[in-house]
Amino acid sequence: MQRSPVRDLIVGLFVLLGLASIGYLSIEVGGLYYSGPSGFKLIATFDEVGDLKPRAAVVIAGVKVGQVVSIELDEILRARCELDIDPGLGLDVETSAAIMTVGLLGEKFVALEPGGLDQMLKSGDEIGRTVSALSIEKLVGKIVNDTGLEED
Repeated sequence: MQRSPVRDLIVGLFVLLGLASIGYLSIEVGGLYYSGPSGFKLIATFDEVGDLKPRAAVVIAGVKVGQVVSIELDEILRARCELDIDPGLGLDVETSAAIMTVGLLGEKFVALEPGGLDQMLKSGDEIGRTVSALSIEKLVGKIVNDTGLEED
């Protein structure tokens, strides 16, 4: 009985395709990727970051323009986030940053809202206006504790 070279080729290609798929999925799940040349760095300080993590997306109008590089506590115990933004963007000093959630309980990301001034942010500048993450736990606690019923 003789083996068919065409069948061997098809089986080999199928095995290679399976290995390539496993490699791609492991890279995607692990979060390893090449982000290209580094942009310019911006700093945003928040009272509450919720579940924001390094490598979270930074978006403008729903389009990814960068990522969160690091999250640390500053001197006054606020969360200091370093953002790596696309160098081709021109963001003015009136730009604001807000921590948003994908869906109701999804992952967090930073949404930037450009302002309308001519003076532009430079690498290393801090975003002046920030909106912290919304905490579902705090909202539920506030609803439970502020029912409007007063004790005598």
